[in-house]
Amino acid sequence: MPVSINSGDTAWILVCCSLVLMMTPGLACFYGGMVRRKNILSTLTLSIVFMALIGVQWVAYGYSLAFGDDIAGVVGGLNFLGLAGVGAAPHPDYGKTIPHGLFAAFQMMFAVITPALITGAFVERVRFKSFLLFSLIWATLVYDPLCHWVWGKGGWLGSLGVLDFAGGTVVHIAAGFSALAFALVIGPRKGFGKSPMEPHNIPLTVLGTGLLWVGWFGFNAGSALAANGVAVNALLTTNTSAAAAGLVWMVLSWLDGRPSTLGIATGMVVGLAAVTPASGFITPLAALVVGAVAAPLSYYAIRFRDRRGLDESLDVWACHGIASTWGMIATGLFATVEVNSVGANGLFAGNPGLLGVQLVGILVTMAFCFGVTFGLAKVLDLSIGLRVTGMEEEVGLDISSHGERAYS
Repeated sequence: MPVSINSGDTAWILVCCSLVLMMTPGLACFYGGMVRRKNILSTLTLSIVFMALIGVQWVAYGYSLAFGDDIAGVVGGLNFLGLAGVGAAPHPDYGKTIPHGLFAAFQMMFAVITPALITGAFVERVRFKSFLLFSLIWATLVYDPLCHWVWGKGGWLGSLGVLDFAGGTVVHIAAGFSALAFALVIGPRKGFGKSPMEPHNIPLTVLGTGLLWVGWFGFNAGSALAANGVAVNALLTTNTSAAAAGLVWMVLSWLDGRPSTLGIATGMVVGLAAVTPASGFITPLAALVVGAVAAPLSYYAIRFRDRRGLDESLDVWACHGIASTWGMIATGLFATVEVNSVGANGLFAGNPGLLGVQLVGILVTMAFCFGVTFGLAKVLDLSIGLRVTGMEEEVGLDISSHGERAYS
């Protein structure tokens, strides 16, 4: 295929960059409403700081590690340090009809929100200094190599045939299982399971849900890297899965008592996370199944986590890790080349081999992200400490860490 700029594709991905970046403050609102009022500023900061931290790291060396010249299928080379050579001309492997710099910018927005997702595991008790150091190292050792494995030219999982349209492995399974590992190391909040820790502002969480849903159109449909039929299909499947999961979660919570507003919002996000890897490969009807199945999987994963007494505070593992694990499996079941000719057929289209490849991608991502995160968190906990003092936690991180108060 000839490499040339298409103005329509370029305009669409420029819009998608903005939509995906909006998801990070949207996530901040989604998480912020679910914590206690004394920790909302801290929780917001844990998300939005990545717009600055990763905004620098990605340009300096992150993009090069993720998308530089392949080194043994494991990591990118250093040829794009400081975005050297990443300019207005398209790259033959990364968006043939858009500027290479635009592809790098679009991928940066994914790199920004992924570590922000993990913060739901340790809100209300993490030391800000330790969190920043952890985040920078995690982005370098976990996100960038995993991104290369799946999406980089020559990456070994992509070469194996793993299909991940917009981040089932790279974003959601990575964040979910890293969150689980970090929560196991840092331990529960003071009074967890004994004192009430109710969400202080559910309307803020609902607002965050809306911002995430709208932003997700850029996240998934933008991953077509063109204004074409695949992008349209990804938008439709994204909306359908979120709608189905929201309805099913509403029914589940209704059966347990009353239809929870927070539950409906959570279900919608679960549907969005589940369809992410499949969105550009499956039909809207299949997306209906993806969302409907994802809701009970995550709903009962939360129940399981609660019974185990694990304070993975905002259920990143259940809502992102488990949902997108199912989404990767669903890709192996429902994918069809009738939707995307550069994808592959799944089990129900006569190709059972894809399901096996998807399972390899899932297991590798889980093991890599959990293992590296657990080890990194342990080292930081034993050296500089991961959590604030008991008094700082009691006062609240807004005052003790940032010297500010959200509400007078």
